[in-house]
Amino acid sequence: MYKIDFNNFFSYSFSIDCVIFGFKDGQVNVLMIKRSMKPYLNHWAIPGDLVYPDEDLQVAATRILTELTNLSNLDLHQAQTFGDPNRHPQGRVITTAYFALIRIADFEIEASSFAEEVKWVPIHEVPDLAFDHNLILNSTYELLKKKLSYEPICFDLLPEKFTLNQMQQLFEYVNEAEMDKANFRKKIRPIPLIALGEKQQNVKHRPAKLFSFDSEKYSEIAEEDGYRFKI
Repeated sequence: MYKIDFNNFFSYSFSIDCVIFGFKDGQVNVLMIKRSMKPYLNHWAIPGDLVYPDEDLQVAATRILTELTNLSNLDLHQAQTFGDPNRHPQGRVITTAYFALIRIADFEIEASSFAEEVKWVPIHEVPDLAFDHNLILNSTYELLKKKLSYEPICFDLLPEKFTLNQMQQLFEYVNEAEMDKANFRKKIRPIPLIALGEKQQNVKHRPAKLFSFDSEKYSEIAEEDGYRFKI
């Protein structure tokens, strides 16, 4: 019979790993840092660090992200917790992933603390990462893909003024499949989009019409008519 030493229950550490998604050039990107300290010196990783003993998890997530990347005031959502006893080479560290969706052009990232570099990397080009960060990223990306199919969170990734082609590119990327243009536009017809009467500027191709998402109208029809976002 396994003998329990209750002192061991108070010898674990906790950490937070922040998975930040953005969308540019038709691809979903994730924010990466290059570590300047051991373990995993010079390895790319998700922005993350240990939680202080007297710190709330949500507060820790905000602090860690700001310290490493200069990003602040993001709407961070808790995802999965990872607790493999061997996931950290220096001891038992249980980590919780938080994620956020941002418009890349609206934020400036800057490496600081033990982040030597910080950059956006397309999801399908992510290298081998420190710790179990590939597992954390893949799990959180799967959660993102599911949410994109039934919640209007795509508009947190798209520019405030976007084209229908950009919207289609986003869903083609996450589904890894081309979508028929006419069929896609039929699917999004119930979504309350505002035609802005504007077109793209400074593009090499024929400028496309710009749209925005009417979040107030969406909330109204979701409440009154029971409509739910679905693609």
